[in-house]
Amino acid sequence: MNKIIDLIIIGAGPSGLSASIYASRYGISHEIYGKILGGQISETHHIDNYPGMEDMSGFEFSQKWGHHVEKYGIKINPMGITNIDKKDDVFELELENKKIVKTKAILLATGTKRRKLGITSEEAFSGKGVSYCATCDGFFYRGKTVAVVGGSDSAAGAALYLAGICEKVYVVYRKETLRCEPYWTKMIEENEKIEVVYGANISEIAGSDKVEKIILDKDWKESREIAVDGVFIEVGSDPEFSFAKNLSLDIDEGGYIKINKDCSTNVPGAWAAGDITDGSDKFRQVVTAAAEGAIAARSIFNWLKKG
Repeated sequence: MNKIIDLIIIGAGPSGLSASIYASRYGISHEIYGKILGGQISETHHIDNYPGMEDMSGFEFSQKWGHHVEKYGIKINPMGITNIDKKDDVFELELENKKIVKTKAILLATGTKRRKLGITSEEAFSGKGVSYCATCDGFFYRGKTVAVVGGSDSAAGAALYLAGICEKVYVVYRKETLRCEPYWTKMIEENEKIEVVYGANISEIAGSDKVEKIILDKDWKESREIAVDGVFIEVGSDPEFSFAKNLSLDIDEGGYIKINKDCSTNVPGAWAAGDITDGSDKFRQVVTAAAEGAIAARSIFNWLKKG
């Protein structure tokens, strides 16, 4: 019979890692499962808005957090969860290798998955000039011309990173002003390599064997076509917890898990934290994800004591 532990944390991003640190300090027996250390933050080029950790790459940031977790003797299992069932008061989690692990409590901290443009040519050129990670693939476009689609903080960060290695960067955004922090907007405006295409969408990505140009849905500088070697998609993300569909969690209109102020959900024994939730006034930042992870760990500790 499988051993039943106190807590399983699903996700190794800021909320999951923060929860693990606090769980360790509370003496909660737990395991953490996450395929990517740091989650999406590990792919971020530059982090400078987390107190005390300035001018740091997402990779370095994630490594530091991972080491902190491991300091308490917790090994981060690089494996995904494929399904969760609750039988009586015990959660049974199926891993990718079909192994079943059992726990009294779970913390969902899997964050979000990158959103796609949804045009046919996007799939056709995936891996042939279309990318969803500037820090992963930017190296291949050194000295070339690329386009970044989106106007968020992540899109701005990608554009600035690419401007450091590419000849030219176009930022294509459907609205008339970028929605990133004013700090990022100012940096983009001051960078001579970056040019913003406002009020436009990409209707098609075209080329022969690889990306050669983007076609806009409206004229820009008397043309609808812009010659580029690569397209980086940064158009937001959606919460990812399809593996927990059997739990019947309450979600909001955007698909985010509804949580109480202690990060508990409508399912007894289940908590959620970070970008996956409707918490923190939907201000989805590393600092708020970390805070929710800590809050959840304390709430789980108190819940376990009562049991």
